[in-house]
Amino acid sequence: MERRRQLIPATLRAKKRRLQPGPESGEADGRVEPALRSLASLFPRQLFEDTLPPLVLKHQLYSVVKDRTAVDRQLSCLKDEGLVRLFQLGFDADTFAVAFAQDYEAKVLQSVVGKDHAGTVRRFLGSVLTSCPELSYDKGQMLRDFGFQDPDITQLVNAGVLTVRDAGSWWLAVPGAGRFIKCFIKGRKAMLGLIQKAKYKEVLLSDLQSRQAPSAVKLGLPYHIHDLIGAQLVDCIPCTSGTLLRLADP
Repeated sequence: MERRRQLIPATLRAKKRRLQPGPESGEADGRVEPALRSLASLFPRQLFEDTLPPLVLKHQLYSVVKDRTAVDRQLSCLKDEGLVRLFQLGFDADTFAVAFAQDYEAKVLQSVVGKDHAGTVRRFLGSVLTSCPELSYDKGQMLRDFGFQDPDITQLVNAGVLTVRDAGSWWLAVPGAGRFIKCFIKGRKAMLGLIQKAKYKEVLLSDLQSRQAPSAVKLGLPYHIHDLIGAQLVDCIPCTSGTLLRLADP
């Protein structure tokens, strides 16, 4: 698991500093759900043949709603209500993805049509997810509370619904998310490289938004701009010409 957590070099990881508000994005009246729906609409479904639910990185919400505490609190409530699911994607311990539960369940069911483990996956969705909206599950919990034996868990791992966290525990997972992770890492690197090469390592937000996306930025410029701002990889600086995005200090 340690190797998976090192897939993003330290220079590309989200910063742990006080967040500066995102530019020209509004705050969705401080409400997380509409902000989440807006960000989800940026997800390029067709890039993945519509096999993935729209995935939003949790920190992207910080680029839209200024109050991080409010984001965390409201997102936790949405998770407990069963409206959204959170996922640890495995490439960075501090990066979490969010998807609407209905979208997630629909794509999981789509992914197992005609497969031997379809019944086990449907049972998992109908029992575990409806009553325990957590990010991970341990062996005792799966056996004691839900009756899933070792062969059942193996089927869920093979289906991509669970992925190993450590011995005897598993993360809730998104089947086929590896393609998204690959596109995301390459896109973030390309975006940071673009700003790195600019004069003074800064670029106007309006100029960046009007550019054609580099070939490596397959998720789209808007998706990655929210990523860079929410992860605090750039600083947002108001100026007479608009908002300036400046590469953050390491």
